[in-house]
Amino acid sequence: MASLNRVLLIGNLTRDRSCGISRAARPWRRSPWPSTGYTRPDGEKKEQTSFIRIVVWGRRAEVCGEYLSKGSPVFIEGRLQSRDWETQDGQKRNTVEVIAVTSSS
Repeated sequence: MASLNRVLLIGNLTRDRSCGISRAARPWRRSPWPSTGYTRPDGEKKEQTSFIRIVVWGRRAEVCGEYLSKGSPVFIEGRLQSRDWETQDGQKRNTVEVIAVTSSS
Protein backbone atom coordinates (compact mmCIF):
# COMPACT_ATOMS: atom_id res chain seq x y z
CA MET A 1 0.00 0.00 0.00
CA ALA A 2 1.39 3.38 -0.98
CA SER A 3 1.74 5.98 1.75
CA LEU A 4 0.65 9.60 1.63
CA ASN A 5 3.10 12.27 2.76
CA ARG A 6 1.57 15.70 2.14
CA VAL A 7 1.61 18.91 4.18
CA LEU A 8 -0.33 22.12 3.49
CA LEU A 9 0.55 25.30 5.43
CA ILE A 10 -0.80 28.85 5.23
CA GLY A 11 0.66 31.65 7.31
CA ASN A 12 3.27 34.38 7.60
CA LEU A 13 7.04 33.95 7.76
CA THR A 14 8.40 34.71 11.23
CA ARG A 15 11.84 35.87 10.12
CA ASP A 16 13.99 36.21 7.03
CA ARG A 17 15.15 32.88 5.71
CA SER A 18 18.65 31.46 5.71
CA CYS A 19 20.06 30.48 2.35
CA GLY A 20 23.00 28.78 0.68
CA ILE A 21 24.26 26.53 -2.07
CA SER A 22 24.39 22.77 -1.53
CA ARG A 23 27.37 20.57 -2.36
CA ALA A 24 25.53 19.67 -5.56
CA ALA A 25 25.43 23.41 -6.46
CA ARG A 26 21.68 23.68 -5.82
CA PRO A 27 20.37 26.83 -4.11
CA TRP A 28 18.29 26.33 -0.95
CA ARG A 29 16.31 28.45 1.50
CA ARG A 30 15.23 27.55 5.03
CA SER A 31 12.67 29.44 7.09
CA PRO A 32 10.81 28.82 10.35
CA TRP A 33 7.03 28.68 10.15
CA PRO A 34 4.67 29.39 13.07
CA SER A 35 1.83 26.99 13.76
CA THR A 36 -0.58 28.25 16.41
CA GLY A 37 -3.39 26.69 18.38
CA TYR A 38 -4.74 23.34 19.43
CA THR A 39 -7.63 21.89 21.42
CA ARG A 40 -7.01 19.81 24.53
CA PRO A 41 -8.73 16.40 24.91
CA ASP A 42 -11.21 17.94 27.39
CA GLY A 43 -12.33 20.43 24.69
CA GLU A 44 -10.58 23.48 26.15
CA LYS A 45 -8.89 25.57 23.48
CA LYS A 46 -5.35 26.61 24.29
CA GLU A 47 -2.98 28.65 22.15
CA GLN A 48 0.47 27.20 21.59
CA THR A 49 2.93 28.20 18.90
CA SER A 50 5.25 25.66 17.30
CA PHE A 51 7.85 26.54 14.69
CA ILE A 52 8.13 24.29 11.66
CA ARG A 53 11.22 24.36 9.45
CA ILE A 54 10.49 24.79 5.73
CA VAL A 55 13.15 23.89 3.13
CA VAL A 56 12.93 25.11 -0.47
CA TRP A 57 15.34 23.96 -3.22
CA GLY A 58 16.48 25.10 -6.66
CA ARG A 59 14.87 27.84 -8.70
CA ARG A 60 11.94 27.99 -6.28
CA ALA A 61 14.44 28.91 -3.52
CA GLU A 62 15.80 31.74 -5.66
CA VAL A 63 12.29 33.11 -6.32
CA CYS A 64 11.36 32.87 -2.63
CA GLY A 65 14.54 34.77 -1.80
CA GLU A 66 13.55 37.57 -4.16
CA TYR A 67 9.92 37.98 -3.10
CA LEU A 68 9.50 36.70 0.48
CA SER A 69 10.70 38.24 3.74
CA LYS A 70 9.67 38.37 7.40
CA GLY A 71 5.90 38.82 7.66
CA SER A 72 5.16 37.70 4.09
CA PRO A 73 1.94 35.68 3.79
CA VAL A 74 2.60 32.36 2.04
CA PHE A 75 1.02 29.05 1.11
CA ILE A 76 3.31 26.01 1.20
CA GLU A 77 2.59 22.52 -0.09
CA GLY A 78 5.21 19.90 0.59
CA ARG A 79 6.20 16.67 2.26
CA LEU A 80 7.63 15.79 5.66
CA GLN A 81 11.22 14.62 5.82
CA SER A 82 13.32 13.71 8.84
CA ARG A 83 17.08 13.80 8.98
CA ASP A 84 19.76 12.85 11.50
CA TRP A 85 23.26 14.18 12.02
CA GLU A 86 26.02 14.20 14.58
CA THR A 87 27.49 17.41 15.99
CA GLN A 88 31.23 18.02 16.19
CA ASP A 89 31.19 17.05 19.87
CA GLY A 90 29.50 13.72 19.08
CA GLN A 91 25.89 14.48 20.05
CA LYS A 92 23.25 12.90 17.84
CA ARG A 93 20.57 15.29 16.57
CA ASN A 94 17.47 14.93 14.43
CA THR A 95 14.81 17.18 12.96
CA VAL A 96 11.65 17.01 10.90
CA GLU A 97 11.28 19.51 8.06
CA VAL A 98 8.73 20.29 5.37
CA ILE A 99 10.30 20.08 1.91
CA ALA A 100 8.36 22.57 -0.20
CA VAL A 101 6.96 21.35 -3.50
CA THR A 102 4.76 24.38 -4.17
CA SER A 103 4.91 27.86 -2.67
CA SER A 104 3.04 31.06 -3.42
CA SER A 105 2.37 34.38 -1.79
